[in-house]
Amino acid sequence: MFLSTYEKQLDGKRRLLIPQEFRTADNGAEHGVFCFFSIENDCLEAGGDKLMAEYVSMIEELPFGDDVRTALEETFYAGQRPLAYDGGGRITLPEHLCQDAGLGEDVVIVGLGSRFQIWDRARWNARRDERRALARQAVRERGEAGRKALLAGRRPGGEGA
Repeated sequence: MFLSTYEKQLDGKRRLLIPQEFRTADNGAEHGVFCFFSIENDCLEAGGDKLMAEYVSMIEELPFGDDVRTALEETFYAGQRPLAYDGGGRITLPEHLCQDAGLGEDVVIVGLGSRFQIWDRARWNARRDERRALARQAVRERGEAGRKALLAGRRPGGEGA
């Protein structure tokens, strides 16, 4: 899994050191990563063979010729760049991907389980508090729903249903 958050810098050639913990056979990123402009956010998304398999499965569930399938194929397959590590564990990000994601010199690598994202540091810092608030709200709502379900299953007097 891709876990944790790392602050890094792109050098003048747009090379980015990928954390050693991310470069494993377990996540399919032992020799390199697949990288593309994120479908969800203004950042880059990357991962190994497991991420590729997730997208392929999602795309193949849709019928051939379906407009959503074609949009996913155009975005994921056509936007895809397989990037191999150099001897130092770095990938070189294509200029067009850096421009699309608005990446400056300072970036953040954000582990998300089966994938990771590469954000411009300022953009990530602006987003982080908002996302924590959303996660906090989701956990709170889930807890309240579980408590209500538990209470609904009990009869007066404390006996279970």
